[in-house]
Amino acid sequence: MEELTRTEERIMQVLWDLKSAFVKDIIEHLPDDPKPPYNTISSVVRLLETKNYIGHKAYGKTHEYFPLITKAQYGKHSFTKLITNYFDGSAQSLLSFMVKEETLSEKDIEEIQKMIDKQ
Repeated sequence: MEELTRTEERIMQVLWDLKSAFVKDIIEHLPDDPKPPYNTISSVVRLLETKNYIGHKAYGKTHEYFPLITKAQYGKHSFTKLITNYFDGSAQSLLSFMVKEETLSEKDIEEIQKMIDKQ
């Protein structure tokens, strides 16, 4: 699975939310202000299609785009890359980092402990 640029990922977020959309719908749902030009988003959408992240249905010259991969699939890929590249493939290193940075509350730690105990 190829990596997505920040812009590509933002467009995928919109498509995951909408399930399918035309370029004008994607632009409308982007949080940017001012909105990016139609041609820019259209070009990025075509790139996403060549990367096999999205497909389309043609209605004459108009195309309706839809995701070919789920948000969960991309999330798993991204998470695996994060752990591999920044935590030497160690979930323990990731959790240790989160504890040291105080990103986990006591409740979070208790929930993680419950999940571990179930395993």
